[in-house]
This record gives sequence, structure tokens and C-alpha cells, in this order.
Amino acid sequence: MYTFSIARPSSLAEAQSALGAGGDVSALAGGQTLIPTLKFRLANPDGLVDLGGIAELRGITVTADAVTIGAMTRHSEVAASAEVAAAIPALAYLAGCIGDPAVRNRGTIGGSVANNDPAADYPAACLGLGATIHTTTRAIAADDFFQGMFETALNEGEIITSVSFPRPSAAGYGRFSHPASRYAMVAVMVAQTAGGVRVAVTGAGPGVFRVPEMEAALAGNWSADALAGIAVPADGLNDDMHGSASYRAHLVSIMAEDAVRSAA
Repeated sequence: MYTFSIARPSSLAEAQSALGAGGDVSALAGGQTLIPTLKFRLANPDGLVDLGGIAELRGITVTADAVTIGAMTRHSEVAASAEVAAAIPALAYLAGCIGDPAVRNRGTIGGSVANNDPAADYPAACLGLGATIHTTTRAIAADDFFQGMFETALNEGEIITSVSFPRPSAAGYGRFSHPASRYAMVAVMVAQTAGGVRVAVTGAGPGVFRVPEMEAALAGNWSADALAGIAVPADGLNDDMHGSASYRAHLVSIMAEDAVRSAA
């Protein structure tokens, strides 16, 4: 490690002030990605702003229309929430799939979404359910938020405050995990939303993406059988020691079918 300063604000206003004070300063949420990045010296900020003490960034609110989760809410809290499980069972299930208990007890939804790791679970939930990401300055639709590997629509100094998920009429999550890292090799969220059927894939490519062909098929017939014969092209998918691009393309079809079955 190396020397850096750390600020521990108790309010969102204090956090914004610390992030805007100048220099290379990063926000610290759960730290499940940032801390290893610092240890491997892949990042070298002048300072960190720890968001852990900001109470207004935590909590879960469930209404008739949506589930809204504060940015600093832990994965374990979402997974254990009876309200979330009743409103969007697939979302509670997804949160319980993330990492291991140690990761789930430290990692936060805001940190996951802001980091936009190509194998992270929450981007699939956001894109698949048509979520809105709320920040200190605006509300961003999930379709506009995720912009490629580790890239998002966030501006410098902008902080995610909460994520709002519209309640779907049905949703399911299919996931194939790497046995060691517990990251998703491929995972798929499917949902029947007010705006139509949505299918979002994480783990397979350089970032989360939708599959319009599957969405159209499920709109006409909400069953796993409707996805038979629909293949995702392997071009552009991840190809590494853990799995070839063609293997991941095949997994997308299998996990999408599993997601539809779990929704039923």
C-alpha cells in the first residue's frame, strides 16, 4: 500500500465537498473492488472519501410501484429483506448470489453499480428490471448508465444515492458461477415490466447487455421453450482461460431459460 488521506463524512453534503476539494480523490463504498485495486497498485489516489458513515445513503423502501435501495445498503441486507423478497424475489435471490458471506456483508449496491465490473450481478438487475440510478445531481435510466467495461455515465464527483427498481409482473435470474471467484461466468435477468420484456446479460462480455431477440420471443410466449433456437453470437464475448466465447454464448441461452423457469 502507499500513503493517502482519508475523509469520513457524516453527511452527503460533506462527502460532496470532500470529493470536490481537488486532487485525485476516490469515493469508498464497500471497498470490495477498490481495496484490492489499491493493494495491486492499479490505482493511486491522493485520498479516499469513505461513505460508510452517511446514514441517508442506507435503507430499503418498498412501495406498490418500486423497490428503492440506498446506495450504501449491503448485499446481505437486500438478500435478507423479506420486503424485497416479496416484491421482487429475483432481486433478493441475485443479492444472495454475490461473492461469499464476507463480500455480501461489506459490498454495497452503489459501489457495485458505480464500478460496473463486467461480471457483476447488480448491473444485470438494473438493466433487466429497467431501474433508475439516482445520484446527487440527477436520475439516470439503466439503459443510459452502463457504457462499457468499468465505464458509466457518472460525472466526476457525482455520487449514487439510491437505485429504484420498478416492480415487474414476473422476473427471474439464472446464474453460472465461477467456482473459485464466485463471479458470474454468465448470468441473465429476465423480466416482464410495464415497458415490455427485458433480458439482460452479465459476465459474458465486456459489459452488461440486452438481447432483443430473446425479448421479442418472450413477449410472444413467456416460457423457456420460446428461447429454443435463439443463439447469441460469440463475436465480442469474453474469451479466456475460464471459458471460450462460444462457451459463454451457449451459457447465455441456458441461463436465460433457467431465468424464465425460475420466474414461473
